Amino acid sequence: MPDRFKAVLISRDEDKKQSVDIVTLSEDDLMEGDVTVRVEATTVNYKDGLAITGKAPVVRRFPLIPGIDFAGTVLRSSHDDWKEGDAVVLNGWGVGETHHGAYAERARVSGDWLVPLPEGMSAHEAMAIGTAGYTAMLCVMALERHGIDPDRGPVVVTGAAGGVGSVAVAVLGKLGYEVIASTGRPHEAGYLKDLGAAEIIDRDELSGPAKSLGRERWAGGVDAVGSHTLANVLSMTAYGGAVAACGLAQGMDLPGSVAPFILRGVSLLGIDSVMAPKALRLEAWRRLATDLDRDKLAALSTTMPFDAILNAANDIVAGKVRGRLVVEM
Repeated sequence: MPDRFKAVLISRDEDKKQSVDIVTLSEDDLMEGDVTVRVEATTVNYKDGLAITGKAPVVRRFPLIPGIDFAGTVLRSSHDDWKEGDAVVLNGWGVGETHHGAYAERARVSGDWLVPLPEGMSAHEAMAIGTAGYTAMLCVMALERHGIDPDRGPVVVTGAAGGVGSVAVAVLGKLGYEVIASTGRPHEAGYLKDLGAAEIIDRDELSGPAKSLGRERWAGGVDAVGSHTLANVLSMTAYGGAVAACGLAQGMDLPGSVAPFILRGVSLLGIDSVMAPKALRLEAWRRLATDLDRDKLAALSTTMPFDAILNAANDIVAGKVRGRLVVEM
């Protein structure tokens, strides 16, 4: 008999009512792929919370094991790039959405979806970063490509106490940027300043309807919130600045004006972490290994057991989670 292991499984009945259970599966239950991985750590991202709670149609195939990222060790491989014992990381590619994901002790995936775990980084640290932190690094890299360096002026980070925001604040701070952190949790001001924020502003300053153009306050931004917040960030971005947008915590709409684009030459940089090409992924993980302070990474992450995933999913959607959550298998 094949080895049995625990997994979170999302199902849906004939009336499309979703249910979530912790079940016991075997490798025979996994989907096709040319690499089988022993999952050693995973995490709970905002997207995972939406999948488990059913607040958004993240899962598009049922039944499905959720979890969009993991770190672990290759058990078996018929892919040319990987062999037994290799340490790997996976982010995105539809895993946890259309392909069985990370919330199990085993995963079978395409070897094309994997990247090597950076040398000197543990599986736990990789998932303290997770898709949220990897996305934050993609945002920083996009701002750099657009010429937004520390000499250009402050950079704002919205949703700063969340997963993307926390890593973005830590990375930008280490790189020498003046970081303005926007949060709806004023009690987290000390936490954000310890990560590298120079100034804390209340999210209420950005969450209402935006003016076509506001006072120029920053050279760039990392936005994980969307909707009115993103519109306000754009309206307050200085001439020639840029904003990297990667999230929708407030909403998918963008109720703003074209004025920042055509009167100030502001650029809106869309960040997709799910289907990003491998070269970009490799660069992001290389940068995370060097540009993210490991002590700050430890400070912004909390470790929890596998059985806590379901409660954590509800908490992260409710905005009750600070920083990053690491699930040890």
